Amino acid sequence: MFNSSSAAKRERQNQKRRLRNRETKSAVRTAVKGFQLAAQSQDKDLAKEKFDKAIKLIDTAGSKGVFHANAVSRKKSRLAAQYNALNKAE
Repeated sequence: MFNSSSAAKRERQNQKRRLRNRETKSAVRTAVKGFQLAAQSQDKDLAKEKFDKAIKLIDTAGSKGVFHANAVSRKKSRLAAQYNALNKAE
């Protein structure tokens, strides 16, 4: 299938990275959805907890190269805007 052993190794490495990236992206999406559900239910304590977890996962994904730096900034900014709107509406 592959013309060289280095090409086969490269494919094995790519598969591992693809799986790791997929898991990381899925974890970020799950954390963001958890925060959004907590924000919709107006539960400020739970929203704070979910917000912190989502921000941490987004930062980690950005540092590992799963997301581009601008995408990380955009995601964090949008989450912060939702969190601030929740705290402002009292």
